Amino acid sequence: MSAETLLTEDDLNTLRQFDTCMISNAIETFDARLRNTGFADASIRCIFEDAAPLVGYAVTARLRSGDPPIVGGSFRDQGELWNRILEIPAPRILVLQDMDRPPGRGAFVGDMHAAILQALGCVGYVTNGAVRELPAVHAMGFQLFAGTVAVSHAYAHIFEVGAVVTVGGMEVRPRDLLHGDSHGILTVPKKVAAQVPAAARELQQAEKKIIDFCRSSAFSVAKLSEMMKAGR
Repeated sequence: MSAETLLTEDDLNTLRQFDTCMISNAIETFDARLRNTGFADASIRCIFEDAAPLVGYAVTARLRSGDPPIVGGSFRDQGELWNRILEIPAPRILVLQDMDRPPGRGAFVGDMHAAILQALGCVGYVTNGAVRELPAVHAMGFQLFAGTVAVSHAYAHIFEVGAVVTVGGMEVRPRDLLHGDSHGILTVPKKVAAQVPAAARELQQAEKKIIDFCRSSAFSVAKLSEMMKAGR
């Protein structure tokens, strides 16, 4: 699959049927990247763990919240970001690398910006920084992955829209395909994305056989070793 080829809606729906751990396992079968890359580390947590798996294409930018503008009391114009979001195929996921040290001084996304992002075709937001107004955002069905929670937006402003960003050790480029759930979030290599569901289904079936055997009265270490070797 070429870098510009998009998955069909059926393909996206099929990806949503699997949890992110199984998607990660499936990606490994293609040797598309090192196994310790391509996913956010434990510093990034899923805020709404009861939500279904999230799939979408990344819109990237950087964020700062700690410093006030040189002129005026706040940063207001987000027109460039909104227009750039619409350049990315739907469904979209906004990914912001918070450049403050430490990140999370202010939260860019709360209920108002979640509503704006939804109107722009976004299904979620990923940041190493902060989010806020969680009950209202949850009620919208908008997913969040973040490093922390904050009460204020402080001086949140966006810059370098379209940059390659790093969030929780995960490098994200514009239009990257993302998959996330209660376990975390990862990028799905586009060259294997359409093949990942079939691989995930095969792995799921193989794992079920092992689990069922472990719960059965026929369990033995010798047989388990045999089954594990056969599955490699």
